Amino acid sequence: MKKRNKWIYWIATIWLSLGMLSTGIVQLLNRKEEMEFMLDLGYPIYFLVILGAWKILGVVAILLPRFPLLKEWAYAGFFFMMSGAALSHLAMDNLDEIFPSLLLLVLTIVSWYFRPASRKVIISSDHKENIAG
Repeated sequence: MKKRNKWIYWIATIWLSLGMLSTGIVQLLNRKEEMEFMLDLGYPIYFLVILGAWKILGVVAILLPRFPLLKEWAYAGFFFMMSGAALSHLAMDNLDEIFPSLLLLVLTIVSWYFRPASRKVIISSDHKENIAG
């Protein structure tokens, strides 16, 4: 069971990283097609640079060993970015373009869920008591 979970984690994480890295690079290049795509969705062009940079930094955070809190932030950012992208396509009746966003959203969730304990934020029992009471 543990070995299966490790395989699921790494397959999802590699595909997620490749997807985020490739789209991040394309967004940073400010290609004409990408600019038109953003404008069609109703967003300003400068969002491409912001999204592209955060995607690349998020991939680095997820792949680097240690830094579990930074990984949580990266996963949260990917979740909000991809769910926002999917909802943007849905709102603009652009359903033929929704699949990549949904795929990356699912890969984000699967990678986060199956991540090994060494990549999770550990909350000590003292901290749990402080939160609860």
